[in-house]
Amino acid sequence: MEKDIAEKMSTVVETLLEDYSKGRTIDKMDAYNQPNKEVIVRLMDELQRIVFLGYYKNKEFKVYTTRNHLTMLVEDVMFNLKKQITIVLRYNDDYADADLDEINEKAEEITLEFLKRIPKIREYMETDLQAAYDGDPAAYNKDEIVFSYPGFYAILVNRLAHELHVLGVPLIPRIMTEHAHSLTGIDIHPGATIGKYFFIDHGTGIVIGETTVIGDNVKIYQGVTLGALSTRGGQTLKHLKRHPTIENNVTIYSGSSILGGETVIGENAVIGSNSFITKSIKAGTRVTIKNQELQFSYDKTLHTESLEQGDVWFYTI
Repeated sequence: MEKDIAEKMSTVVETLLEDYSKGRTIDKMDAYNQPNKEVIVRLMDELQRIVFLGYYKNKEFKVYTTRNHLTMLVEDVMFNLKKQITIVLRYNDDYADADLDEINEKAEEITLEFLKRIPKIREYMETDLQAAYDGDPAAYNKDEIVFSYPGFYAILVNRLAHELHVLGVPLIPRIMTEHAHSLTGIDIHPGATIGKYFFIDHGTGIVIGETTVIGDNVKIYQGVTLGALSTRGGQTLKHLKRHPTIENNVTIYSGSSILGGETVIGENAVIGSNSFITKSIKAGTRVTIKNQELQFSYDKTLHTESLEQGDVWFYTI
């Protein structure tokens, strides 16, 4: 019996090996020349510790001073991030045929420049923390936000990934933001440009596309999409402005979709729940869905009830 099973399993293995030899993209076998997702996720954890050094202590590091703790983190990020960037730079056409020394030198340059940008990221995260605290009466203190708010974590990962994206690093920024997406339900492309005092409340189901531009003091609730009007053009749309621009001091309530690269939401606008917008909205505008209607069925009769004309409401939790 065991011999019979072993022979069948051997047949399965041979069949799979034959299938791997067809030369398709999914048949790629050079694992050592591909980025290591586990390492990148660990780097995200270490970068989170660097940004919030007093909040997230690595118990594996037995250090006695802030300098020693930070030095160990920075050295580990420098070594491993440089190694991962060295691998992914081959995806960039400018380095596809470059020799290893040139790629190593460029990877080191990018890694150092990225690390130098962490104070800027921390500056922005401080404003995001303040925006979350000011904007959410359910937040009893700021530590609660740092430790537990998925929106705050998604913003942190995006700000880290965005700097790598700006520095021309392929693949790694997307791995970072998609990992955050898998944890939080918030999908922010690393190419999106986001200003200070950005607040995501609740967050589940939010989608922010690659060419989105968001100004300062913007608040977004769950289920919001800042997307493209159409992706049927596929790769021909690459590098085009496909996603909207959200100017300063805008609030976008739950379930709203704002689409299109030419769509601009002007300063101080308020976009009500479940709005569907494909054209620009001028500054100071309040957008709401007119005449919301409820239906009730009882006594074998269907009854309806609408909001009065002029009533304005926004759905929040």
